[in-house]
Amino acid sequence: MKHKVLIASLLLGSALLATAAKDPVLMKINGKDIKLSEFEYLYHKNSQQQLEKESLEQYVDRFVTYKLKVADAEAAGIDTLSSFKREFQGYKADIFKPFLEDTTVREQQVREAYSHKLTNVDIDHFMYSLGRDPGETFKHMQLVDSLRQCILNGEDWEVVAQKYSIDPSVKNNKGHYGFITAGTFPYDFEKVVYETPVGQVSKPFRTDYGIHMIRVNAVRPDEGEVRCQHILKLFPRVRVLTDTMRMATKHKIDSVYALLKAGADFSELAQKESEDPGSAKKGGELPWFGHGRMVPQFDKVAFELEVGQMSEPFETNYGYHIIKKLETRGTPSLEDSRKSIEQRISTDKRKDAPRIARINQLKQQYNYKVNPNLHKYLTEALERHGQYDSAFVANYIAGSKEPLFTFAQKTVPLSTLLPSINRKAKLAKEAAVGYIESFIEPRSQAEVMDYYADNIINDTPEFANLLNEYRDGMLLFEISNRRVWEAAGKDTLGLTNYFEANRGKYTWDAPRFKGIILNAVNDSTLQAAKADIAAMAGLPIDSVTTALHQKYAGNIKMERMLMARGENKSVDHLFFNGPVPDGKYPCAMVLSGGLINQPQELADVRGQVTSDYQDVLEKRWVDQLKKRYPVSIDKKVLKKVK
Repeated sequence: MKHKVLIASLLLGSALLATAAKDPVLMKINGKDIKLSEFEYLYHKNSQQQLEKESLEQYVDRFVTYKLKVADAEAAGIDTLSSFKREFQGYKADIFKPFLEDTTVREQQVREAYSHKLTNVDIDHFMYSLGRDPGETFKHMQLVDSLRQCILNGEDWEVVAQKYSIDPSVKNNKGHYGFITAGTFPYDFEKVVYETPVGQVSKPFRTDYGIHMIRVNAVRPDEGEVRCQHILKLFPRVRVLTDTMRMATKHKIDSVYALLKAGADFSELAQKESEDPGSAKKGGELPWFGHGRMVPQFDKVAFELEVGQMSEPFETNYGYHIIKKLETRGTPSLEDSRKSIEQRISTDKRKDAPRIARINQLKQQYNYKVNPNLHKYLTEALERHGQYDSAFVANYIAGSKEPLFTFAQKTVPLSTLLPSINRKAKLAKEAAVGYIESFIEPRSQAEVMDYYADNIINDTPEFANLLNEYRDGMLLFEISNRRVWEAAGKDTLGLTNYFEANRGKYTWDAPRFKGIILNAVNDSTLQAAKADIAAMAGLPIDSVTTALHQKYAGNIKMERMLMARGENKSVDHLFFNGPVPDGKYPCAMVLSGGLINQPQELADVRGQVTSDYQDVLEKRWVDQLKKRYPVSIDKKVLKKVK
């Protein structure tokens, strides 16, 4: 037994040594280990961002200073504040999001969707209903497959479609859709269309709308998009459209067409005559559209016209139209299309694919395995109990330790499915087993992702380094604000003393106006204000401005300022021969103050002094940190930096 313990200890020690060798400690700052991987991550990131490259030795000095400030923030307890924890958790959640998906899958989806946009596909379509349950759906799939065989054996597509297809459009198109473009049908339908070779009939496939098969007749390059104006005269909204009604509508559009031929403006006539409420108010203008976005007759005419050409009246299911073609453009580039493609992907069945791909990677990484005996356990339990009901759930699932699956060092029992399943479902024995097993995959995805989230710092160095960078950055900002930025602004005595000691640094190359300018809406108001100011001679300036505000309200404005030439129109007019100010307050006078050649006090150059004083506090602080917190660097490990 002692030998086994000794061997185990040696093995564990070897593993730890191997891990340490892969990522050794580069330095210790205030007793905290800084690993080589963290240093290299920030060193390389810094190198990419620097315009002027710095040596490794220079970066080490900056890195140590950075970590000393972080150590000071930790010593000050900033990382324990609830406000810090709350903000950090928000950052953590945002950083975690990209690690939840395999981004290569999303890029593949975008490129696949764009490749579809480059071509149009001419198809025939057949649709049959889904069943009321899996068994009936299977029978319907078999029926559609048998009809496919008939077509492959020479049966006419139109005959089969008109007899069996439940697609509402089959009455008009006899199962022929014509050329379609990418993005006009659900993705699972589009995928089959673009993957079926020309001349071939697809195998039956399911969507949320039914069971389908398609035949691809031809493929052509996409013709891009067009922009048109149109005028529409609608057919009456009746159950049965008579020839008389159709002819009356035709007469209306012919009258409009005659006016256009005589020189009437298309936009003006569309606003007045078109019965398309969406486009009429815009002069009949429609947004850009490609093939397949409009009804076939409209589509055909729009693409056959030349730019600037107007069509004759033509009929669609809605009524009679006249089109004028305004512009045409080719298929947008991948980058121009990316936003709309990604938006579409985010709303259809493709949206979860990057996450599922990431989970499958993790399952492989964690050695995920489904319990091979679970099916047998459920089948035998149902045989013993006799039926699926709430008692079966209580006896064989609620407290069951039978494993669902295992991964990493974790075993997930059958009982974890309890919140998901319906105890009162009416199910046959075989269906009940399938029903219970259908919850395994969703549960496994949730369990694996939760485990990954809890262990990502240990399992994913990229995440650990990025998260630590955010954490240290937050600490650095807060401690720098306390010790330097905010401290300098609050230290009025220190700023004043620094200004007086360094007054010679703060000079101007041109005079500035310092004081209060009074502006008035007109000269009569300005003269009245001057008289009042003369009457208040000897009073404090604040009392004067208060009295003037009360009497003249919005007819005057007063501003205390420190302005150089070119910074204020009133100052330029009064002191530098500038033009009379424009706007609401063109009349101006000096209420107090005048030109000064150099700063008189701290307030005159406070921004510059504060910035310089911050540098002083920064240097003083760093000197204190180097004395307060011990730093040790392993020179041998430093030589390993790549």
